[in-house]
Amino acid sequence: MSVYHTTLQRRQPVAEGTQAFHFDKPAGFDFRPGQAIDLILPLPGVAADSQDARHAFSIVSAPHENELVVATRMRDSAYKRALGALPDGAAVQLDGPFGALTLHRNPARAGVLIAGGIGITPFMSMLRHAAHQQMPQDLLLLYSNRRPEDTAFLAELQQLAQANPRFRLAATMTEMGRSSQPWRGETRVIDSALIRQQTAGLPAPIFYVSGPPGLVQAMQQTLVAAGVDEDDVRSEEFYGY
Repeated sequence: MSVYHTTLQRRQPVAEGTQAFHFDKPAGFDFRPGQAIDLILPLPGVAADSQDARHAFSIVSAPHENELVVATRMRDSAYKRALGALPDGAAVQLDGPFGALTLHRNPARAGVLIAGGIGITPFMSMLRHAAHQQMPQDLLLLYSNRRPEDTAFLAELQQLAQANPRFRLAATMTEMGRSSQPWRGETRVIDSALIRQQTAGLPAPIFYVSGPPGLVQAMQQTLVAAGVDEDDVRSEEFYGY
């Protein structure tokens, strides 16, 4: 990995309590959709190589875009407070890219992406890239959130599903009793029955799971219960994001 210098362009709310941060894309920075970076903030009295100054984020933007975007829940931690206080134009560093949660190359096999909450971030890069490249691969996103208000990038995902005939979005909202927005889609948790229903007819799918460790572990068990071979499941856990 290499360390690059960049600056913050702007920030953008993408769900309740969730912000996307747009940075200049450094010259020579190349990555594959699904990979991540360490974002290193200039914290007073904290060395750049300290774990307190850095945080891992999946890259939301696609390789063809001329910016780097990450998104995160704005928790009350020292790092997140410092990130939220960055002014536009602030100088930061990034270390990367890294990560192996990247889409398989065989277009004859479908990709089933399963995300909970902000675990959607690596899949945004994959789906933007697939639409831009007009990839012939069948893609399905199973995306679980409590409410539409909490669902990062929901409108963009709906637009991608309309624009890309090879991509289907299956979003579910599990706590609609607490929502003030309408929702006509699924409200079930992602269980083995829902997985079998949504993946019926897909050619030899490979499954990708992204989210908090508890969700990833539970979903791995759910996939096995749905009859999925463990060799066809790839996952990435996010801690404290």
